[in-house]
Amino acid sequence: MGTRALIAGAVLALWSFAPNLAQTPTLSVEVNARDVQPGEVVVLTIGAPPGSGGVLVHGFNRALPAFPVAGDRWEAILGIDLDVKPGPQMVIVAAGRARVTREILVKPKIFRTRRLTVDPGFVTPPPSAEAQIEADRKLLAHTWASSAGERLWSSPFVRPVQDAANSAFGTRSIFNGQPRNAHGGADFLSPAGTAVHAPNAGRVLVAREMYYSGNTVVIDHGLELFSMFAHLSAFDTREGDRVEAGAVVGRVGATGRVTGPHLHWAVRANGARVDPLSLLAVLGER
Repeated sequence: MGTRALIAGAVLALWSFAPNLAQTPTLSVEVNARDVQPGEVVVLTIGAPPGSGGVLVHGFNRALPAFPVAGDRWEAILGIDLDVKPGPQMVIVAAGRARVTREILVKPKIFRTRRLTVDPGFVTPPPSAEAQIEADRKLLAHTWASSAGERLWSSPFVRPVQDAANSAFGTRSIFNGQPRNAHGGADFLSPAGTAVHAPNAGRVLVAREMYYSGNTVVIDHGLELFSMFAHLSAFDTREGDRVEAGAVVGRVGATGRVTGPHLHWAVRANGARVDPLSLLAVLGER
């Protein structure tokens, strides 16, 4: 047998055992973010093979819900918690028989420190407040685990107030000389009574007074994405209400642990505390 015949036979043998590369489904993953640092929102845009039926995403040690946006294009929102350590993180995307692994390199970020003087009762709470603080903690834990399994928003996210944010997300706070948890939201120096608008559609899970955050509203936007508004002076919504983007849900105030009237807007994305301004940068109005 000649050399060419031997080569042809070998190729045919390999071809019979190997998958047909021309028919292997393709899967693309595009990463979009303002930056890739702790506290940032990352949007994964996925091009799935036709007829794959769905997309599974896993990254940062948790499953990330994916949702269809057009045709075979899907998206998944990844929140990088403000305490995530810098370094490489792997994201795995699967659709049908196709599978892709992408490395996302989290860059370091240094958060500043702020010193504030507040009512001593909000730094070392009296025993009489312990029951409410524990009830608040349990309520929020239940809330973060109660997101709708579908996307409740459809339009771009909008600002809840028009005033500029004045307090950097992630700031390490020292109240009355004692270190406390990092600042998990963005603060807006809006005058008391200013209307607070829902940044997008969703379902109101919390609308009540809480010890530290005062009058508080939490909106579930679905798929583990939440908005929380704190220190309100009044409510314009009730628990269980469905709201659309731009609906008034409350009024700016100075309730809870504050130094003056302002709006505190916090966002959670699949369990991660992220900067609301990052959410606006990647999923907001262009």
